[in-house]
Amino acid sequence: MPSEVESKLLIVDDLPENLLALDALIRGHGRRVFKAQSAEEALGLMLAHDFALAILDVQMPGMNGFELAELMRGTERTRHIPIIFVSAAGREMNYAFKGYESGAVDFLQKPLDPHVVASKVNVFVELYSHKKALRREVDALATLHREQEALVEQLQATHRELERAVRMRDDFMSMVSHELRTPLNTLYLETQVRKLHLSKGNTVHFGPDRLPAMIERDQRQIQSMVRLIDDMLDVTRLRSGALTIQPKPTDLVFLARAVVENLSQQAEAAGCAVSLHAPESAPGSWDEFRIEQVITNLLTNALRYGGGLPVEVSVHAAGQWAVVSVRDHGCGIAEEDQRRIFEQFERTEESRRKAPGLGLGLYITRQIVLAHGGEIEVQSAPGEGATFTVRLPLGAALLKLAPPAPPVPAAEPAKQ
Repeated sequence: MPSEVESKLLIVDDLPENLLALDALIRGHGRRVFKAQSAEEALGLMLAHDFALAILDVQMPGMNGFELAELMRGTERTRHIPIIFVSAAGREMNYAFKGYESGAVDFLQKPLDPHVVASKVNVFVELYSHKKALRREVDALATLHREQEALVEQLQATHRELERAVRMRDDFMSMVSHELRTPLNTLYLETQVRKLHLSKGNTVHFGPDRLPAMIERDQRQIQSMVRLIDDMLDVTRLRSGALTIQPKPTDLVFLARAVVENLSQQAEAAGCAVSLHAPESAPGSWDEFRIEQVITNLLTNALRYGGGLPVEVSVHAAGQWAVVSVRDHGCGIAEEDQRRIFEQFERTEESRRKAPGLGLGLYITRQIVLAHGGEIEVQSAPGEGATFTVRLPLGAALLKLAPPAPPVPAAEPAKQ
């Protein structure tokens, strides 16, 4: 409200008794009166305070009231202050005209009429109070407008994120359906063919020489479905913060060797020779199952995209870290894709052409490594293969897994 605004009033006169008399006339509730006995003193006060009104005596030694008014009107800080001139000179001096020419809003003749002075000062105090109150309201409206704009932007961003989440959900369901349908269709066709042979009594197709290959094909399709389901379960656990890490004394070399042996048939089918370079042991405190999952994901990717060329797995200690790296000599990964291949559902165009998948393997791998207090990075270039390096603290430096934030929308899809 205007009444809540303090109004500062300036009176300028070279005679102290005039200042005291005028002060008594204009002082009141919510008002603060400043007194100056010279133009120079008055300018100093005006530079330090915001005045609602200045009452200037015309006849002062040195700089007179008119000259002070001209200086005030020429200065940005003081030009808005209303001026009332006061003079004891006769009307024949034509001071009123000169006062209005100097920018004054009113002119008072001495001796002053207390009611007239009080009335005029009241008008300017009220104008000042309303002006300040209006300014506060304008500022408040501007702040509210900025807050509303920020809220609208936030709502729009949330809307875009929800739309993206819906698209990701639909894409995810589409990918899952496609990826599961492929091995299921293969199994279904195999069973139909076998059923047809059995109905015709063609048992030769189930002889000892063909049965192992038949079983191996079935196992491969079942393993593909199990891997997809496991990946989806892990992502669900990561989102809910329920993926647990259970560290215990573990030998990283033993895990790496076991993974290489377990994937030997896959390596043979891909035409890749896998070599392991490691010391006798690399003991530490990790979750054995999860770290084996990390190495398996990296080596599986290397075999998929290695182009039939050799793959090297190495394990070594570096200070307080155990380091495992997997290098292939395949298609490589473009620099712009290297940061986002660790996000959910991100795959490179090259990887989409070469092999099926949901784009979850590297995302899960990174989350497991981070949960151990470790780090993972990739070094690659198109056509020059890729090296994935995992660093794990030798001690139990585990971090609590929290639900990850939604991935930042990428310009293009990505992941090896």
